[in-house]
Amino acid sequence: KVEPGQRIALVGPTGCGKTTLVNLLMRFYEINGGTLRLDGHPIDTVTRDSLRGNLGMVLQETWLKAGTIAENIAYGKPGATRQEIEAAARLAGAEKFILALKDGYDTYVGERGVKLSGGQKQRIAIARVFLKNPPILILDEATSALDNESEILVGQSLEKLAHGRTTLTIAHRLTTIKDYDRILVLGEEGIVEQGTHAQLLEKQGVYYRLWNQLPAEDGE
Repeated sequence: KVEPGQRIALVGPTGCGKTTLVNLLMRFYEINGGTLRLDGHPIDTVTRDSLRGNLGMVLQETWLKAGTIAENIAYGKPGATRQEIEAAARLAGAEKFILALKDGYDTYVGERGVKLSGGQKQRIAIARVFLKNPPILILDEATSALDNESEILVGQSLEKLAHGRTTLTIAHRLTTIKDYDRILVLGEEGIVEQGTHAQLLEKQGVYYRLWNQLPAEDGE
C-alpha cells in the first residue's frame, strides 16, 4: 500500500519483477492473479487513457521522436503552448543547453534524439513529465546509464519533479534512494524485506548485502 505523496523504491536482482510491476501498473499487460488497485479501484476497471493520464514515466532508455525539441517536450501534453513548454524545460534544468543550440527549441533532433547526449535526452523526458504534471511518477533506472556529471544534473531535476508526487522508483544505484519513505526489496518470492534505508541496514539481510556489495547467502 502506497499513500499519496510517498516515495517508494524497488530494489533487487535482475529478473525479480521490478519492471514487471511497473508494466502491470501501466497496463502494458494485464494481471492474471491478485488485485492491483488505484485509489481503491481495481486497475482493470480504469480505462487506459484515464490511468496513463495520471501517470508520468522517466525510463532508462529515453524515447524521442524525429522532430524539434519543442515537439518532443509537448508530447507530454498535446496542444501545450510554447510558454508552457519553455516553463517545463526550465523546471527540468534543460533550458540552458536548449538555448545554446543553433535553433533553440526549434532544433531538429532526429530519430531517437541521436543529436543529443544521454543527459540531455533525459532532461527532455523530465520536461515532458513536468508539462504533463501527473500525480504519480514512475522512475525506471532513470540515471543508471549516465556519466557522473549528467547523473548529478538529471538527479537534481528528478528531485524537483518528484516533490509532492507519489513516486515509485526502480533503483540500481542504492545511493539515490536512501532517503525514500520506504524501500521494497524484491526476490523470487515477492517482497522479501521492506523498510527505510536505516531499518534495512539494521536487519543486516538482503538489502544490507546489496548496499555493501556482499554476495548472496546460500539458498537466496
